[in-house]
Amino acid sequence: MSPGVAGCKLVYREAGPPVRLEIAGGRACIGPGCRPLIVAGPCSVEDPDMIRETALFIRRLLVDTLGYSNVVLRGGAWKPRTSPYSFQGHGARALEWLREAGDAAGLPVATEVMDPRDVKLAAEYVDVLWVGARNMQNTPLLRELAKTGKPVLLKRHFGATVEEWLCAAEYLLAGGNEQVALVERGTRGFNEYARFSLDITVVPVVKKLSRLPVLVDVSHPAGRRELVPPLAAAALAAGADGVMVEVHPNPDKALSDAKQQLPFRMFEEMARELLERGLLPR
Repeated sequence: MSPGVAGCKLVYREAGPPVRLEIAGGRACIGPGCRPLIVAGPCSVEDPDMIRETALFIRRLLVDTLGYSNVVLRGGAWKPRTSPYSFQGHGARALEWLREAGDAAGLPVATEVMDPRDVKLAAEYVDVLWVGARNMQNTPLLRELAKTGKPVLLKRHFGATVEEWLCAAEYLLAGGNEQVALVERGTRGFNEYARFSLDITVVPVVKKLSRLPVLVDVSHPAGRRELVPPLAAAALAAGADGVMVEVHPNPDKALSDAKQQLPFRMFEEMARELLERGLLPR
């Protein structure tokens, strides 16, 4: 595949220098000169107490104990669920809870936006906005996100080619926002044990083709929490610029994605192992 396929040029290496995302005034970053970013937190912001508890745990473990400060707190305010009868998130209230938790822990915060009409509101509360896999080619949403100038994480749809993914990112750059990173989160495959098949090959492929950083969401392809740590290790070993990991105080009682969220103990074990193996450089 050559640069400029389908007219998409801005995302390719030839278009300019590698992109570095500056988050919350430089409190975190993605790309050249940055340690891998850890985006951690619950799938959904269920209530103010649980998100605050999670935020303080992540702060104490990663920043205070392990000395790893390139961290962002994640939490879903709006949830794109397969079933219309599943928990859909608390919306605007969750944004307030997420911001308060991030401030209490001294961490930047990130959330997913699905509706173009919610972009302006979300941008008032969070430091990073992400686009879920189902909305990768939601062009009205991408155009609105470009206007914010905020860092945007663009997840790959589970049926999208690399070209389609990069051209979706082109909408953001063409709209004037170069603060964009890509996120691999698994494709449809034949592995019935895992939720999706993690396409680890796209990490070096995208880093060769594109000037955008690439992260890996290791929770969604796993679908089972015991698979998350090895997938995180594989992603970082392949050269990913960071990982997204779902963490919950009591995942078995979570309102969404209960099976793939890590309890605090497992998250701590994983973080320590990644540091010990040099996959998260100190």
